[in-house]
Order: sequence, then C-alpha cells, then structure tokens
Amino acid sequence: MVEQNVDLLIAKKLEDAGKILSALELPKPQQNDRSQRVFLALANIKPADIWEKVSAPLLTTHQIMKFIEKEYKHKYATNSRESIRKETLHQFEQAGLIERNRDDAARATNSSKNNYSLNRSVINILHAYPHGKWKLKVQEHLDEVPSLIEQYSKKIHKTKIPVVLPSGKEITLSPGKHNELHADIVHEFCPRFIGKSGVVLYIGDTASSREEGGKFLHLEDDYLLKLGVPPMSHDKLPDVVVYDKDKKWLFLIEAVTSRGPVSPKRWLELEDALKECKVGRVYVTAFPDQKEFRKHAADIAWETEVWIADNPDHMIHFNGDRFLGPH
Repeated sequence: MVEQNVDLLIAKKLEDAGKILSALELPKPQQNDRSQRVFLALANIKPADIWEKVSAPLLTTHQIMKFIEKEYKHKYATNSRESIRKETLHQFEQAGLIERNRDDAARATNSSKNNYSLNRSVINILHAYPHGKWKLKVQEHLDEVPSLIEQYSKKIHKTKIPVVLPSGKEITLSPGKHNELHADIVHEFCPRFIGKSGVVLYIGDTASSREEGGKFLHLEDDYLLKLGVPPMSHDKLPDVVVYDKDKKWLFLIEAVTSRGPVSPKRWLELEDALKECKVGRVYVTAFPDQKEFRKHAADIAWETEVWIADNPDHMIHFNGDRFLGPH
C-alpha cells in the first residue's frame, strides 16, 4: 500500500511538471518524462513535497540523475548523461528556465563541475503553483525570457578568451585551460618560431554544447585544400594548424592539458591523412608547463617538437639529425 501511494505521488508530480513545462511553452520533446524528472530534480522537489518547498541547488548532470533515481525510482544508464544534457538541459537553458554555472561563469565547457540551477522567475512560478496567480507569473517569465538570455550571453561573453590572429582577425574562445593554451600558441609560439609569414589555418574551440562556434572556430578550408590537406573532421585535425608561407612548412600543433600529445600512433594517423600534402610538415606538442610535459614525455613521437608555454623562448626536439623542420 505504501509503495502504491509513492507511485501515485510520483505520477502526480510528473503530471504537474508536464503542465508547467507546457505552460512555459517548451517544445513537445522537452515535455516528456525525462524532461519532467529533470525539471523536478532542478526544483529539488520530492514526490511528497508541496510546491512551496521548491529551491534551486546547483546540480551537475550526475547529481540530477542520482536525485531522479533516489526520489523518482527511475535509473538512467550512465550514457544517458549526454541525452539529458543535449535534449533537455540545453533547451531549458535556451528557454531561460535555468542558468549554467551560476557560481562560476568562466568554468570550462567540458568541466565535470558544470552545474545547472533554476532562474528566480521559474522559482516564483513554482512557489505559486497550483494556486494563486501561477499562470500570470508564467506570462511574466515569458515576457522576460529575451532579456534573461541576453544577460546570460553577456555574462558568458565576458569570460571568453580573446585571440588575435597574425592576420589581425580577432576571435574569442570559450573559457578553459585548453583554450588558454590555444591562445598562448597563437600569441607566444607563432611570433617566436614562425614569424610574420605565419597564417593560422585552423584553431579549435573546446565548446561543444553552447552556440559558440563549436570545435571549428576558425577554419581556412580552401587554403588547406590548396596545400593538399583533405577535409578532416575535428577529431582528426590537430588543435592548431599554421602555415609558414616563406618556408612552406605546415605546423600541426597539439595542445595538451590532460591528454593527446603527438604520439607515434597520432603521428602515423596524421601522416596517412596528409599523404597528399604538398608542403613540409612540422609536428609540435604544446604544453602549459613542465609538470604537464613530464606526464606525457614517454608518449611523444621521435622527430617531433615540444613547446612549453611557461618557458616560451625554447623548444625541445625529440632526436634526429636536425632541429625544427619537416622530417
């Protein structure tokens, strides 16, 4: 009997969540059971709670899934995390229902600490539900949505990393250590080791879930094709690609803050992908500091270069009969 009562309470809360999401004009795919459960977790509402108890904790996707499992008796598989993020949380964010990383807007997009919390206008709606003027508060929220999203976008933009390419073009990268290293490569490595003849043909961005340009932030695909570089997906391209027009060298630079140096395996993959390339290829692994370099030193391929951002005037060459240059 107790179990039956819990099931009824869960069903009623899911029904209520569906009504609220419908009133907030969420698309149909974001009114389904998954979105209802996620919404209840974000509101910190248990099946037996009254709506006045709503709060707005900062929750990671993992914490949301744990809340749903414990309180709403529904266990999601680990690989459901991406579905929850891409098919529910992203749309909640776009609709102005939630804010990401309220505690730290500069947090990297791919950080495990990314969290989500309800906006104040949504909390006010839930505090009034199902009595009072909750539908009036819904309309007030819908009227505010454009300004809420604009404020959030401005907040995110302030934390972006500015990068000025050798051409003078300015771009911005999403926050995070990896993208900070991308900026160092352009601002510190290129002037020292390539010079004014350098052209940045590709620079990636770790952003993947916001509308920030995605991985292909800056891509000169026509220029790459002229050099014999075929179209490559972002997981095949190195993090930064720069062409030295004077020496006719193509610099393929991997930025490493946790994994992914130019290992023998990576070198072979790139050599195979670039077999039609008409210019010399120089492979460089960039690290932010000596500590990160030491973690990966054993995995670095021979005949490649290493550059460390906190000691920018020097380069480490891994063996060979000559230093910087194609091999």
